[in-house]
Amino acid sequence: MEIEGKVTQNATCEKCMSYLRCCLNCRFHDPVAYNECREPQAPRVKEKEKACFCEFFEVASNPNVAENNRKEGALKKLNDLFKKS
Repeated sequence: MEIEGKVTQNATCEKCMSYLRCCLNCRFHDPVAYNECREPQAPRVKEKEKACFCEFFEVASNPNVAENNRKEGALKKLNDLFKKS
């Protein structure tokens, strides 16, 4: 599902009822960054899947793909590190 345009604070997915305006759907969300956010002025949010009221929220172009690619890249680096020659 692709999220487009302005997302209201309590908007939810019609299929799964998950919040659309949450840290996991924000372009600044980064699991390896401080507070899991690349926006230094953003408030700390503990529950990343809950509705957020952050003024810095911007819809990510494709949040799941970016996160999966980052995980796969990190895992590949670890595997390469421990490969036997």
